[in-house]
Amino acid sequence: MQPIWAVGLMTGTVLDGKIDVALLKTDGERIDSFGAYRLAPYAAPVRQLLEETLVEARRWNFEGPEPAIFAAAQEALSRAQSAAVLDLLASEGLSPHEIGVVGFHGQTVLHRAPQPGRPGATRQLGDGALMSRLVGVPVAYDFRSADVAAGGQGAPLAAVYHAALLRGVAGAGEAAVLNLGGVGNITWTDGKDQLVAFDTGPANAPINDFVKRHGAGEMDRDGHLAAAGRVDEERLARLLLHPYLTAAYPKSLDRFDFTADMAGDLGLEDGAATLTAFTASAVGKALDLLPIRPKTLIVSGGGRHNPALMAMLKERAFVDVLPAEQHGWRGDAVEAECFAFLAVRVLRGLPLSFPGTTGVPAPMTGGRLAGME
Repeated sequence: MQPIWAVGLMTGTVLDGKIDVALLKTDGERIDSFGAYRLAPYAAPVRQLLEETLVEARRWNFEGPEPAIFAAAQEALSRAQSAAVLDLLASEGLSPHEIGVVGFHGQTVLHRAPQPGRPGATRQLGDGALMSRLVGVPVAYDFRSADVAAGGQGAPLAAVYHAALLRGVAGAGEAAVLNLGGVGNITWTDGKDQLVAFDTGPANAPINDFVKRHGAGEMDRDGHLAAAGRVDEERLARLLLHPYLTAAYPKSLDRFDFTADMAGDLGLEDGAATLTAFTASAVGKALDLLPIRPKTLIVSGGGRHNPALMAMLKERAFVDVLPAEQHGWRGDAVEAECFAFLAVRVLRGLPLSFPGTTGVPAPMTGGRLAGME
């Protein structure tokens, strides 16, 4: 297959009120060209609706009928993200007919990893058929359900795209990709047959929630609070005993598996510092689980904008840390690009998940396609 232009969409569990929209030219195996990338803000009512939906999802917890708010939130976010796609294409002078597929991740509202005797469950809101009608392009969506139904974790899915990015990095196995969104996830490959990915622990979500709880804004912008605080080393040592951190992969997390409550009654600066140190230390424990401990982490996602977190990664995870831009990648766009890449794989019937990434028994396809009639 010749490379085609695809659009990828992503809104993370951190709920920063933004839609990531990226163009990528790819055949689903290699990256031909990076296209435009935009952040499209949700209208305030849509963001508020999504925040309320997350609260309702936690109350629901996969028990009984889905909350009624899901339907309203799904339509609102599908329409908002469709508009974001059309705006991006218009700004680039492209028509929908020049786009082969849109990768629509949707909004994760709840994710439960499988446990012995209990299957996993995952729920992303997103109406691919509605988006296809609004945009006029085939849409790949619902990327995780098939994996979970087959006994997989349903996450992380970015591994196959991270592996494509790592092909251009010298020293196979010596570097890994770390994405710091609401949750942290890592991808490592030997460049041949081994591909490993899993969630490392929390990333921005608990820090952001802690800062919001104190009425100090939406996040620890530029890591100023953590830099001004003092890590509670005793509390940190207790937190690092959490069994998830040493559990074997495959493994995955929900956004609320680690919360701001980890900071207890610590003050604003000390709490931010301690939560930041925990994120970095959890990454260090994750690196110890890999077949080969990488020397370098290439970091994407919003967390790389936090100098305190980046410094603590080097100090506490004992690894060299580079922002994605130093390899010519776009660190804020990687997740959206990933779903453009995965959408082309859905078109081609190529695997999305693997035994070393989500724990499925064999490499498996996934996703649903709308607009191919």
